Amino acid sequence: MSASKRDMLVQKALGVFYKNGFHATGMDKVAAETGVSKVSIYKHFRSKEELIQATLRLRDEQFRNWLIRRVDELASTPRKRLLAMFDALGEWFEENDFQSCMFVKASSEYQDRDHPIHVISAEHKRRLLTYVIGLAEQAGASHPGDLARQLMFLKEGAIVTAHLQGAKGVAENAKNAASVLIETSIGRLGGA
Repeated sequence: MSASKRDMLVQKALGVFYKNGFHATGMDKVAAETGVSKVSIYKHFRSKEELIQATLRLRDEQFRNWLIRRVDELASTPRKRLLAMFDALGEWFEENDFQSCMFVKASSEYQDRDHPIHVISAEHKRRLLTYVIGLAEQAGASHPGDLARQLMFLKEGAIVTAHLQGAKGVAENAKNAASVLIETSIGRLGGA
């Protein structure tokens, strides 16, 4: 299997795991839904867990790139970008295939903090936190790490709420709460 076919397998497997879960999805299902034989899959991945790790790495890259690009498109200053994150999330929640956060799902199925799948999931969240800390610093937050963690709490809560109760109004409510936190940390007119 060429590198491009391997990449295509990982992309298709990502969709299968996102839709069906990790433990519930056997390699027979992966093979059937991706159109790649189990023999070919195992030539590139020694186990299902290695394939899951590859899908999580791809999802991390895709999601972070999408979120940062979309936030940059929606807002022109760091302060406005902190709020625009919730607008971008709202767009994601409204997508037909939205089924919550793949990393929360993965870490709940692989709960041992030292398990490679859990580690990849936690690293995704740390990378997003680092991005938000950077925005909070640029916006002039008095305590950028604290503000970023609070905004991440809202982000994660919004994702879970949209998944469990439906997307209607969730991102907007989270954005309204975020604006209060931002105003407290940066000030009504302060910050970039």
